[in-house]
Amino acid sequence: MKVATLTTVGLGVVLIVTVVVSLAIGTVAVPVRGIFELLLGMDSPSLSSTEQVILMQLRLPRIFTACVVGGALGVAGAGYQGLFRNPLADPFVIGASSGAGLGVTIAIILGLQWTIWGVGAISLAALLGAITAVAAVFGIATAGRRVPTLSLLLAGVALSSLISAIMSLLMFINDEKLVAIFGWLMGSLSGKSWSVVWTAGGLAGSGIVVLWGLSRALDALTFGEETAASLGLSLKGLRFLVVLAASTATAAAVAAAGVIGFVGLIAPHIARSLVGARHVHVIPASALVGAILLLVADDVARTVVAPAELPVGVVTALLGGPFFLYLLKTRQEEFVAQT
Repeated sequence: MKVATLTTVGLGVVLIVTVVVSLAIGTVAVPVRGIFELLLGMDSPSLSSTEQVILMQLRLPRIFTACVVGGALGVAGAGYQGLFRNPLADPFVIGASSGAGLGVTIAIILGLQWTIWGVGAISLAALLGAITAVAAVFGIATAGRRVPTLSLLLAGVALSSLISAIMSLLMFINDEKLVAIFGWLMGSLSGKSWSVVWTAGGLAGSGIVVLWGLSRALDALTFGEETAASLGLSLKGLRFLVVLAASTATAAAVAAAGVIGFVGLIAPHIARSLVGARHVHVIPASALVGAILLLVADDVARTVVAPAELPVGVVTALLGGPFFLYLLKTRQEEFVAQT
């Protein structure tokens, strides 16, 4: 087996270990032996009925949601970075998360409850918001056939600020929905049910599969748009598919857990350092790393001030902000050369 494949398998093992640890820790500690007995469908004399309820109804849905959301954000980040050929592109930085958040805010205020083909109004609103925001940032930042790093960053920051102002205004006007909206904006994995896992998993999975299928096209794009075009790729079609797939994954994450920043920035960088630059390896590795990162962040969020709980979006921001600044500082010359 190739090194990249073995590394990906290793990441899968790390994720499984992290899931077991996450199941075990919390306000009520659960023995690891009992966890394995329960997951393997065995009679579990090691666990009380209360511990079984905690695992099956509270921790497992929460942890699976964290895996889906972290994996979706990691893959979306890899897709955006490959499309823009920009290591700073991620759902949070380029406005996709903010756009999805605005969509969710509007859906909450309007009280939309309908479902189309299994996709709820909140998920669809998040998807439309994410796609619109990314399209706007991309259109503003594009100079000719290039997307300079500085322009992309400034456009993303400016649009995110505008969206934040709009959401603040909407919350001010609709103060009766303030708690619900604010909970989404802070990002949280608390109280998630199995229905959230299935809905988010289906939507995020479709985006991940499409991006993985575009791995070779993203590899070609790494060498420049002219090279990609010379290989017969339709750049407009490729941009549309990548933005749609990455925004779908982002929307699924935001609809499930709110706005969680920087996972999509960090995960692809760690993945590339482990498995190389080929997207056929980067995308699954980014999904695994993203899931691990969000699980660890959620463990910190629910244990560091127990029995109270921090919003997981705060924890990822505390981790991701310094990482973003580190990238900006250490690769400054490269970014200046792209502008």
